Amino acid sequence: MKETPSIADCLASRLQSEGIEYVFGVPGDYALALFSTFRKRGIETINTCDEQGAGFAADAYARIRGIGAACITYCVGGLKIANAVAEAYAEKSAVVVISGAPGMNERKKDPLLHHKVRSFDTQRKIFEEITVGTTVLDNPDTAASEIDRLLSLARRYHRPVYIEVPRDLLSAPTRPSSFPREPEESDPQALAEALEEARQMLLASRSPLILADVEIHRFGLQKELVELTERTGIPVAATLLGKSVIAETHPNYVGVYEGATGRAEVHDYVEASDCLLLLGVFLTDITVGGSTSSLDMSRCIYATSEKLSIRHHSFEGVRLADFVRGLRKLDIQKKVLPSAFAPSAGRIPKTAFRRQDRITVASLFAEINQILSPEIVVVADVGEALFGASELVIRESTEFLSPAYYASLGFAIPASLGAALANPRLRPLVLVGDGAFQMTGVELSTAVRFGLSPIVVLLNNRGYSTERHILDGPFNDLLEWNYCRLPELLGAGHACQVRTNQELEETLHAAWNQRDSYWLIEVRLSPHDHSPALERLAQRLSPDKRAGQAR
Repeated sequence: MKETPSIADCLASRLQSEGIEYVFGVPGDYALALFSTFRKRGIETINTCDEQGAGFAADAYARIRGIGAACITYCVGGLKIANAVAEAYAEKSAVVVISGAPGMNERKKDPLLHHKVRSFDTQRKIFEEITVGTTVLDNPDTAASEIDRLLSLARRYHRPVYIEVPRDLLSAPTRPSSFPREPEESDPQALAEALEEARQMLLASRSPLILADVEIHRFGLQKELVELTERTGIPVAATLLGKSVIAETHPNYVGVYEGATGRAEVHDYVEASDCLLLLGVFLTDITVGGSTSSLDMSRCIYATSEKLSIRHHSFEGVRLADFVRGLRKLDIQKKVLPSAFAPSAGRIPKTAFRRQDRITVASLFAEINQILSPEIVVVADVGEALFGASELVIRESTEFLSPAYYASLGFAIPASLGAALANPRLRPLVLVGDGAFQMTGVELSTAVRFGLSPIVVLLNNRGYSTERHILDGPFNDLLEWNYCRLPELLGAGHACQVRTNQELEETLHAAWNQRDSYWLIEVRLSPHDHSPALERLAQRLSPDKRAGQAR
């Protein structure tokens, strides 16, 4: 007779069936049995230094593998991971949050158990706002079905879900799941009509262009995007959040579009298009550069996982994947790339900086461009690390990760853990400012413990450089850390400080060739040096500029 699985065993089995090999988290008494079950079932638990780090790591894992998981204890763990889960929700990353919780018998008469905030459902109510589904596995008869329902939601919407497990029910036997796992299909008539209207609009256009964003990453449509641009000849631009949605060495790639805050030649090329095919695009202020964008929806085909509109016509019941694959099959061929193509995307510029000179933001990213390869995944934190990285040429698709919309500082170092474990073929190159590093840089301890070897380029400009260029003051300053002493603290790793272009070049190559542990390269930059992208953003976000717009 086949043994009935427990709730904990059922949960572990379903995570494995989704391809999850690692669960990130911090143990606590309400979650200890979950950690033990995962390990017994062959899922490795990566206990990070902090729950927010676990959330960022699970987010990065999900961005590469399609889905990730984090396990934390009740309230003190759950509320600390909430910021990272909010980022995953905002940027469409399927993170399964699993929380151990007080047992149902312990909750009788509403006792003041440790970690409790207001009521026993306070944590679940909070996660209702930052996930697409929540559940408490308080009924063994429905637990398996609830697990299937939540995982289905995560896969369908590529957003986080929350599963709470009372600790006195972990070993309770479950009944087989009755949740119907039927593949979602598009309405065939709506799909056909949408494709025909799109075909006519594209055929009539003189300068069509594809603007591809993060949902092409999340729904695994990168190959379809490449086939679409190659079959039709329509060029492709990416957003900052969707950077590396296509290999940036592809001949049809235009560059990163950031509205009026981006490079002028890319901005002009995109906005000159008479037919914009927006695929999986988030129309955020970062994407379109604030209110300066002149995107005219009457010349747009706008397709996301949640809506499809062509000009001002809306189509219900059409899946993004079906629409993209349908576009690929249309008999459309365009020759719209001019012979003297203005944007220089896809070309890896040679460094034009003297080796003995002090490093600048421009020379830093020019040098990083030289060492990038298909074996590197770039993980950029918020601030100058991200804006400077917009100019990097990523050699393969899905090899650039950043929180370019939600923009939470501290993402990159813990995210490098998730990226490295999601695809061991890729070595993370982390770009992080000193402000973000002081928030989560301690997660290099986790990298040491689990044998990971990211290369961390620390942009030390002595404070919050993005804010400094918007509105300066002593509130933007930070204490100077002796970053190069970190290997002494952790008992492993390599660290050095570089000031000249020659030192940077030599250290980057040494780091690439030595993979026994992490490398921390502290780059000393002037607090007043900045990338052109940051300068454009600062001008848009400065209080004086915004006040002028309000008037």
